Order: sequence, then structure tokens, then C-alpha cells
Amino acid sequence: MTITHIDVVSLPVSDQERARDFYVDVLGFALVRQNEMGPAQQWIQVAPKGGQASITLVTWFDTMPAGSLQGLVLHTDDIDTEVAALTERGVAIPDGVQSAPWGRYAVFADPDGNRLVLQGRPRA
Repeated sequence: MTITHIDVVSLPVSDQERARDFYVDVLGFALVRQNEMGPAQQWIQVAPKGGQASITLVTWFDTMPAGSLQGLVLHTDDIDTEVAALTERGVAIPDGVQSAPWGRYAVFADPDGNRLVLQGRPRA
């Protein structure tokens, strides 16, 4: 096998531009590409700055309704600072930072209800 990494994950949204603004302006992702694909469709691809994998914000998969993605895990080296910044930007993190044997994490949703997990390292 010559598969080397995950390249793009499709994330179902109802409004691509609203989702783009959330991922770029709120989460701080880079806009990798935005191209027209046809009537009322765009290829909008975002990625964490310096990350290898990216996300495309999709509206065209009938079997993936907006908000149906659960458990996409994002990594940060400083979860407390990131959670504070997200909260300041209006992101609801109802359970705050949780601890588990494998690390610390916080769960939040994008504007469509896709649930994301922000994961950090365990406390020393």
C-alpha cells in the first residue's frame, strides 16, 4: 500500500459561506481553496494552519445531512487557551474542558450542529 495520509474530510453543512466564516474566522483555519463547481455549489476547502489534512464544506451528499458529522477530533497544544478564545468568540462549550486518561478535551458544535472535539494533552 502507498497510502500516506488523510487528505480531505467532507463535512456536511447547509450554508457553505457561513461554515467557511466559522472555520476561518472563529477557529482560525486557513482557506485553502474556494472554487465554483456548478449552480449553487462551491468547493470550499479549509485546513488548520500547518496541518496536513483539510476539510471540504459540502452540501451535495444526500446521505450526509448538514450537522450529521460527530466526533471530528482537532488537536491543540494549549487547550485552556483555545477554549477561552473560542468562548470569547461566542462558541458554546457547555461541558467545558473534560479530563480523560488519554488527554483533556472540549466538545462544541459548528453552526450546523456538527460536533467537534478539541483535544489536548493530559496534565502533567
